[in-house]
Amino acid sequence: MAPTRFLARSALALGAVGTGVAAYAAAEARAYTLRRWDVPVLPPGHAPLRVLHLSDLHLTPDQRAKREWVRRLADLGPDIVVDTGDNLASLKALDPLLDALGPLLAVPGVFVLGSNDYFAPGFRNPLRYLLPDDGRRNTRTAPLPWREMKAAMTTAGWLDLTNTGGALTVGGTRLSFVGVDDPHLSYDDLAAVRGGADHDADVRVAVAHAPYLRVLDAFAADDHDLVLAGHTHGGQVCLPYVGALTTNCDLEPARVKGLHRHPADSVPGQPGSSYLHVSAGLGTNPWLRFRTACRPEASLITLLPRTG
Repeated sequence: MAPTRFLARSALALGAVGTGVAAYAAAEARAYTLRRWDVPVLPPGHAPLRVLHLSDLHLTPDQRAKREWVRRLADLGPDIVVDTGDNLASLKALDPLLDALGPLLAVPGVFVLGSNDYFAPGFRNPLRYLLPDDGRRNTRTAPLPWREMKAAMTTAGWLDLTNTGGALTVGGTRLSFVGVDDPHLSYDDLAAVRGGADHDADVRVAVAHAPYLRVLDAFAADDHDLVLAGHTHGGQVCLPYVGALTTNCDLEPARVKGLHRHPADSVPGQPGSSYLHVSAGLGTNPWLRFRTACRPEASLITLLPRTG
């Protein structure tokens, strides 16, 4: 075969493969999935509680399928909603977001913000996510309507955990919460919530957008039973049999999503040890709506009585 003919055929084959991979990654980004987890953190004799963990919607007005999928999560009958931020991805996304959350806003809830609640996303080379963190953050784009979003959520009755704490009583179980502002932007004020675990509560929950180790360490040291975070997108572009290549923070890739312990080698029930749930989230950067081997997700976490 002539070299030019071979090169032409090779180019066509590579183009076909590339098109197929792009189509798969675009479909994967729209394959919304519900994950279920059981976490034994309640006192003996308490009824189970269902916690719906939402994160990283990165919503734009045109994402009608995502909005409808989120609305239908109310059919699960959650007892509590925890929103760990990055809800917005457009200056016009507030009304679509409130429409998506609609029936869930009637459920007791808590929330913190992420960087993509504060600042509109900008186009960036996706390969930068694979490089070491250079400390630069997107704070020069237009501000998103985060104040209006917070006002709508708090008016509905959700607790704003921005560098503060709060408590909810649901089904006879008292839950104490602390939360921090986005650690990725270094907006977290750990001093404001350190020592804030209410040991008179039945269960203690800590919330942050980005699972940086300094935050997880502080929450575990304060004996919070469960820590909830998002931000990582589960790695977003993962490799089969390899997993995530990056977490976009200093959490190791092995714990980029799902239910784990923190510290990773700690023993349940021991002081300074927490359950950690990291959501892979429901969105992507709006400029590049791709995911591979990492479906967008929400999680229904059932809190169960401790055993032993």
